[in-house]
Amino acid sequence: MSRITTACLDLAGTTVADDGSVMAAFKSAVADQGLVPGAPGYDDAMTIVHATMGQSKIGVFRQILGSAAAARQANSVFEASYAGAVRAGLVTPLPGAAETITALRAAGIRVCLATGFAPPTRDALLDALGWRPLIDLALSPADAGRGRPWPDLPLTALLRLGGGAVSELAVVGDTPSDIESGLRAGAGLVAGVLTGSAGWEELEQAGAPHILDAVTGLLPLLGIGAPSPD
Repeated sequence: MSRITTACLDLAGTTVADDGSVMAAFKSAVADQGLVPGAPGYDDAMTIVHATMGQSKIGVFRQILGSAAAARQANSVFEASYAGAVRAGLVTPLPGAAETITALRAAGIRVCLATGFAPPTRDALLDALGWRPLIDLALSPADAGRGRPWPDLPLTALLRLGGGAVSELAVVGDTPSDIESGLRAGAGLVAGVLTGSAGWEELEQAGAPHILDAVTGLLPLLGIGAPSPD
């Protein structure tokens, strides 16, 4: 394996606990458009939501609703709902995530946190966690051109953080979309984690070369010692 110089890590489900706040926000957003349990189209909408976890949220709403205006409205409701969960302290770091990021940077690896959230929600989450000083970069689809499963997020991270080749890039996430994005980017290391929405079989079917119990498993893959507990 080439030396990794840049790590592009997902947020919700990978470094941040997905305690149901994301799904609750999706349900609030589609309910605002009349898609409630028992209504025509609701089950199809939920199927799409599950299949597109990790992707740009407004892109998911366009797929469900078929209208750019409706998608923008639904996305606004989604962002407001998730922001409320952040303010309420319902969104917390996964065990060892902050320590893993710190260990990566101590080893000279630049760290980007990538997400399908819009920049205001992403930034509110990072502020609530106190993680801005912990990382080198944070990216949303709006910053990169396209969200997952396209390769734009990890490639943008590599470019902005001064990486020399895609072989120096590590991509880690909890959804098939994360895996596809990393593989399309040609990343030197692509790994799925089991702390989010997808199970082993889904990540394996997506082509994940590595499947880890948690993001902390990235450190031994890279030959980096485990972080010391606080």
